[in-house]
Amino acid sequence: MGARRADAERNIAAILEAGRRVLSADPGASVMQVAKEAGVGRVTLYGHFPSRESLVAAVVSHTVELAGTTLAGLDLDTPPAREALATLVRSSWDVLSQHSRLFLAADAALPAERLRERHAEPLGRVERLISRGRDEGAFRTDLPLTWLVSTFLAILHTAAGEVEAGRLAREEAGETLVRTLDALLSPPPAPPL
Repeated sequence: MGARRADAERNIAAILEAGRRVLSADPGASVMQVAKEAGVGRVTLYGHFPSRESLVAAVVSHTVELAGTTLAGLDLDTPPAREALATLVRSSWDVLSQHSRLFLAADAALPAERLRERHAEPLGRVERLISRGRDEGAFRTDLPLTWLVSTFLAILHTAAGEVEAGRLAREEAGETLVRTLDALLSPPPAPPL
C-alpha cells in the first residue's frame, strides 16, 4: 500500500509540474498534452483529476503555492505601506509574468469564485497590507476593503492579459502596475472648501 501511495504522489507531482509548464506555454493545451509531458497515461491523469477544470484548478493552486513561497520572504511589515505595496506588486508581477499564460487558462476554465479561492493566501497578504495602509492614512477608506483587494487581483490578471495580447510590454508592466495600484489605493482628494 505504501509503494502505491508513493507512486500516486509522484504522479500527482509530475502532473502538476507538467501542467504548470504546458499551460504556461499554451493556455488551451489539452489534458492529453499535460499527461504526455508528465509521462503518465490518460487514465492515470483522470484518476487524479477527473476534469480539465479540476486539473487547471490544481495547477493554479500549485503555482500560487510556489509563488507564495517566493513572496513569503518579503518584508511587508517594516516599510511604510505604500513602499511595501510597491515591493509586493513588483515581486508579484515577477512571479505572475512567468506564468501569465497559465492564469489566462485559469480565467477561461474556472469560475471567478474558484479562482479567488485559489488565491486566498496571497490575497490575505494584500488585505493585511491595504488595511495597514488605511490605518496609516496612506490608502483610501471610502471603498470597502474587500473591493480593493478584489480589484488588486483583477488588475494583476488584466496586466497579464494585456502583456499576452502585446498591448503592454512585459518589461514595463511591473511599474505600470505599481502606478495603477498606487492611484487606485490613494485617498481621494479633499473636497474644495
